[in-house]
Amino acid sequence: MKEYVNIKLRKEFKSSIIDKYRDNKSPLMQILQESQKQFGCVPVEIQQLISEELNISTAKIHGVVSFYSMFSLKPAGKHIIGICTGTACHVKGAQRLVDRVEKELGIKYGETTKDGLFTLAPTRCVGDCSKAAVVMVDDTMYGNETGESIIKILKSYQNKKS
Repeated sequence: MKEYVNIKLRKEFKSSIIDKYRDNKSPLMQILQESQKQFGCVPVEIQQLISEELNISTAKIHGVVSFYSMFSLKPAGKHIIGICTGTACHVKGAQRLVDRVEKELGIKYGETTKDGLFTLAPTRCVGDCSKAAVVMVDDTMYGNETGESIIKILKSYQNKKS
C-alpha cells in the first residue's frame, strides 16, 4: 500500500492538530476535517495515528471516514468534477455526461486522473433542477450541459493547469 504521509508529517500533524483538539469533548470530526484539508484525504497512516493518540479504534475512525462524503481515503485531484445524478438531471441526460467524462478523462467515478488534475466525484442533487443537467467543477456550477459543452468545460480547466 502506498504511504501518503511520512513519519515527519505525522509528527507535525500530531503536534499541530491532534494536540490542538485532544481536550475537546469529541475531537474526532475536527481532526478528520483538518486531515482532509491538509492532505486532501484522511490517509490510513493518519487514521492509525489518531487511533493511537485518542484511543479510538481504527475501525470506528474508518467507519466515520467512509460514511461521510466530505472525507476521502485518497487525495483528490486539483479540480473536483461532480455531475448531478438527481432525478431532474438524470432525466436530462446526466448518465450520458458521466459516460462522456469517464471516456474523455479515462477514469471512473471516484477516480483521479493520472496527472492529478481531475477527480470525478459521485454527486447527488445539487439543488438547481431548473438547469438540469448540472455539472459542478469545484465551486462553480454549470447548467443545461450536454456532451459537447462538458468537453469544453474540461478543456478550459486543462488549459488553466499551469
